[in-house]
Amino acid sequence: MKYSVQGGQLPVVICELEPNEEMYTESGGMSWMSANMAMSTNMDGGLKKGIGRAFSGESLFMTTYRAEGGPGMIAYASSFPGSIIAMDLAPGQTLICQKSAFLAASRSVVLEAHIQKKMGAGFFGGEGFIMQRVTGPGTVFFEIDGSVIEYDLTPGQMMKIDTGHMAIMDPSVNFDITTVKGFKNVFFGGEGLFLTTLTGPGHIWLQTMPISNVAKMIVPFIPDKSS
Repeated sequence: MKYSVQGGQLPVVICELEPNEEMYTESGGMSWMSANMAMSTNMDGGLKKGIGRAFSGESLFMTTYRAEGGPGMIAYASSFPGSIIAMDLAPGQTLICQKSAFLAASRSVVLEAHIQKKMGAGFFGGEGFIMQRVTGPGTVFFEIDGSVIEYDLTPGQMMKIDTGHMAIMDPSVNFDITTVKGFKNVFFGGEGLFLTTLTGPGHIWLQTMPISNVAKMIVPFIPDKSS
């Protein structure tokens, strides 16, 4: 597969597939494609995995696209202004990502729900109890809110982030929360009572503009019934 990401802050990834090569995305995730791309929609992995994907922000059904009779082309546009990043996963390599980060992948990549086992992180970590887990081998595309900033955390190294800024992480990274100390910090610091903590070892991908922050900025400008 060859691919290119185009479009600036409203990106699209355009993939060129070899004959009989396959990709998949959530139902409705395709933007445009060549005429020889055949599509097949099903509940990939059965009802249980389908429900798990639905809770993790994807659709219950997934659609597979296959280049028939020669090379094919297919494009997937991001659903939100930001970035599209591609990763080539080795066999068995796994990444944990926020809800709805998955955009598309080679047919060999496995997409599953990831259950957040820590109660505090599930309630207050900004990602909820169910995230996404992708496992290689193959190429996977993620959509990121805003731009992406990467860090390598050494064993025991901790990064404190505002909730919602975690996009992707290695499974070796510990995802948890910590309380903001100090009365004035909690009530007037603008960060709330909790911060998300990411502790190494492992690689993390942070996003600069979570969609939840955008929603908070837009709400004051939405007219209510009285106006």
